[in-house]
Amino acid sequence: MSEILRLFDQPVDRTKSNSTKWLKYQGKDILPMWVADSDFRVPDAITQALHQHVEHGVFGYGSVPESLSELLVERMATLYHWQIKPEWIVYLPGLVCGLNLAVRACTEPHQTVVSPRPIYPKFFTAAKYASRPLAYSPVTLQQGRWLMDLDATEVPADSKLLLFCNPLNPGGTVYTRQELEALHHFAKKHDLYVCSDEIHCDLLLNENARHIPFASLNEDAAQRSITLIAPSKTFNIAGLGASMAIIPSFELRRRFNRTRAGIVPEVNVLAYTAAEAAYRDCQPWLDQQLQYLRQHRDRLMTAINGMPGLKLHPIEATYLAWIDASGLPVANPHAFFEDAGIGFSPGADFGHAGFVRMNFGCTSQTLELAISRMKHAIDSIG
Repeated sequence: MSEILRLFDQPVDRTKSNSTKWLKYQGKDILPMWVADSDFRVPDAITQALHQHVEHGVFGYGSVPESLSELLVERMATLYHWQIKPEWIVYLPGLVCGLNLAVRACTEPHQTVVSPRPIYPKFFTAAKYASRPLAYSPVTLQQGRWLMDLDATEVPADSKLLLFCNPLNPGGTVYTRQELEALHHFAKKHDLYVCSDEIHCDLLLNENARHIPFASLNEDAAQRSITLIAPSKTFNIAGLGASMAIIPSFELRRRFNRTRAGIVPEVNVLAYTAAEAAYRDCQPWLDQQLQYLRQHRDRLMTAINGMPGLKLHPIEATYLAWIDASGLPVANPHAFFEDAGIGFSPGADFGHAGFVRMNFGCTSQTLELAISRMKHAIDSIG
C-alpha cells in the first residue's frame, strides 16, 4: 500500500504546467474534475525514455517504430485475445481525429451516422463537422448498467456508420460478449460500419471484468470495424498525442488513410517514445493505479449514494463517475456544483442535462475535498 500511496497520493502542482484541466479555473477556488486526464505522475519508465530521447538533442521527422507495433500486437493478444497484424495499425496524433476520419471515410455526405446518447461529446461533433445527419441510440439503465438500447434505436435507411464506446464514456460499462454479439447482429442487420472507441480498455475497475474488442468477435465484425485505442488515458500521456486505429479491412483502411492524407499530421517522435515505454515497461504501474482507482470508486459509491438527490450506479471501468443529479431541486446541476467549488463536466454536453461527470483520477485529498464540498452544497439546499 505504501508504494501505491507514493505513486498516486502525492500531489503534483499542475497549475503552472500549461494544463488545460487546471487552467480552466485558474485564480478560482474550484477543483477541476472535468476533462479526462488524471493528476498522477507518469511511470518512471516513460519519463526516463523521454529524457534519453531529449538528451539526444535532435527532433527530426520520425517513422513508426517497428518495435512499437510488435508490442501492440503482443498486447492485444495477451490481454484481449485478439490476433492483429502490424499492417492493420494506423498511427494517429490523437483519438478524436480518428472519430472524425471514421465518419468521413465510412460515409458519404447524405449518409447518417448513428451514435449513442449520452456519450462523449466528440461523437456528436464528428458528425456535425462532416455535415453528416446524426441519429441516436439511447443509452439507458438496464439492470444497473448503462447500455445502448438497440431495440429502441431507429436507424434511417441511409445510415452507414455506428459509433460505439466500450468501456462506455460516460457510465463506465464494460460490454459483455453477449452484449457485443447483439451489437454485431444490429450492425450486420443494418449494414453498418462500426467505429469502436476503446481508449479506456485498460482501466477496468471490476477485477472480474474482461474487455473484449468488438472486432475480435468474428471475421464479419472485424471487416466492418475501426477500433480506436491509445495509451493516453491509461498512462496519463494524452498531451503527447499517440493513438492507434486498428482496421483489419484492407479497403476500409485504404479509405481511412486516403481521408487523412495531407490533413492529419504524423505522430511526433516523443509520443512514439512514450507509447513504446508505456506498453513495454509499465504494466506493474498500471496494476497499482487500478488498485488506487478502485478505492476511489468505492469511496464515491458510498459517499454519493448517501447524499439526497444524487445517484451513482456501479462503475465497471474508467476513472469517470456519471452522477445522476436529476433529483436535486436545481435547474443546472453543473452550475450548482461549480458555485460550490467543484468543476465537473456538464451532463448536457453528453446529452443529459440532469447529470454531471466527475473525474476521480486524482489524489485522495482532492477526492475528499470534492466530496466535502458536494455534501455541504446539498446540505445548504435544505
